[in-house]
Amino acid sequence: MITLTSRWLALALISSVATGLHAEEWPAPIKAVEARGAEVVGKFDAPGGMQGFAAKYNGQAMALYLLPDGKHVLLGTLLDEQGADLSEAPLEKLVYQPMAKEMWARMEKSHWVADGKPDAPRVVYVFSDPNCPYCTLFWKQSRPWVESGKVQLRHIMVGIIREDSEGKAATILTAKSPEKALHTHESAGQSSSLKPLKTIPADIQKQLDSNVALMGELGGQATPAIFYLDKDGRMQQQQGAPRPDALKAIMGE
Repeated sequence: MITLTSRWLALALISSVATGLHAEEWPAPIKAVEARGAEVVGKFDAPGGMQGFAAKYNGQAMALYLLPDGKHVLLGTLLDEQGADLSEAPLEKLVYQPMAKEMWARMEKSHWVADGKPDAPRVVYVFSDPNCPYCTLFWKQSRPWVESGKVQLRHIMVGIIREDSEGKAATILTAKSPEKALHTHESAGQSSSLKPLKTIPADIQKQLDSNVALMGELGGQATPAIFYLDKDGRMQQQQGAPRPDALKAIMGE
């Protein structure tokens, strides 16, 4: 027995059949889902005479199942008689893995401050606010791995917590050595003497705005927002300072 449960839109019944299917031309019901804002990225095998389609909507994966009549599509999670999720693997392959690679590449190209050796075998990205005490805590937690050369943290600076956060982030980014400025600030903790920049240069403001936008696209809701690759090469996220077991996973242990 096959069970269908809805994750977002429950059941969508859409009429008409597609003719003349081309490489980038989907059946009419699938096109109708695209018209509602989803992006269909590929097909996958589905049981029961259905055709599976993988889509993404607002940064989330969504499985579509075109019924054998070609006139109707179901949106949701497909379970088999043992309760196994048949949608998970294709969505991981067709949606989440490509999205992770794209987002990781975008973080690589963003404006970040290095913390650790450039040839460190492991890289961890962290969205940091200069006024964030949990960012300071994570900075201190990471010292054994960073100072041993095993991990390089890449701090993507944002200013979202307090009114002077952007100014302080700008002070770090415009310093002669942003790396030293960040180290001095974080190592001092609550005793930091970092002063906000009164007038933020346009290029630095653009960097900060871009960093905040990227953080939002990645689903970051608070700092530190930490992103790393697990042992299978899949991107993972940690919101806030991690617990000891999570810290080891972030650092690759």
